[in-house]
Amino acid sequence: MTSISLGGKTAFVTGGSRGIGAAIAKRLALEGAAVALTYVNAADQAQAVVSEIEQAGGRAVAIRADNRDAEAIEQAIRQTVETLGGLDILVNSAGIWHSAPLEETTVADFDEVMAVNFRAPFVAIRSASRHLGDGGRIITIGSNLAELVPWPGISLYSASKAALAGLTKGLARDLGPRGITVNIVHPGSTNTDMNPADGDHAEAQRERIATGSYGEPQDIAGTRRLAGGAARQVCHRCFAGHRRRRQRLMPETPAIMTVSIVHDARTCATGALLIPHP
Repeated sequence: MTSISLGGKTAFVTGGSRGIGAAIAKRLALEGAAVALTYVNAADQAQAVVSEIEQAGGRAVAIRADNRDAEAIEQAIRQTVETLGGLDILVNSAGIWHSAPLEETTVADFDEVMAVNFRAPFVAIRSASRHLGDGGRIITIGSNLAELVPWPGISLYSASKAALAGLTKGLARDLGPRGITVNIVHPGSTNTDMNPADGDHAEAQRERIATGSYGEPQDIAGTRRLAGGAARQVCHRCFAGHRRRRQRLMPETPAIMTVSIVHDARTCATGALLIPHP
């Protein structure tokens, strides 16, 4: 596995106590970053992640912050800066699932899903941007359901993740001139407690996956490549799961690159193959 150097960097990972967030937090720490991770109720799990990082020689802190509470998010970022000495990398990983027929979906459901899945990343990015400098990295974990809606009842969840893609593109324009990149990763079906590989709906999902298998959180932790210095020209990109195609995209700089995106949960998060063209 190729390593990147994040020595001297500080990362803030929401939802870092379990699943994809925990895997990313541990991987960033392994690459040398000091890591702050948030949790809501899973204090024991959060401390277990911190302990694992510290036992491996890293530095980490767990902070309780509910994504429903904008002030709690802002305070957690301020605490990170005060405790770890700065902020270089933001990873928005916390999220909640919602599935219900339209007629059973309430306005309260809408408000909660949007608060956690969409408003909270915006708040985190706005707060983090006050501390990020040239070379700052913002990575948001979305979902391939932002692009694909394969069954009914998930319109609210899909909308919350699709909104993140639009936010990413807009903020890349806002923050790019400061040398801060903004990207989003849309994983496919990944084995977490929110969507276990042995769950009731897992087999139906496997039928739609090219490889026929779920990804693991460690696979998505490959997004840490987007936090490294080599990713300075990768901005406003969506890396999505479970399809396969080639795209020719225009990055923020005048150079044109061919971006080959392998759309599968096991590989999409390892980064795009960037081939500069004259």
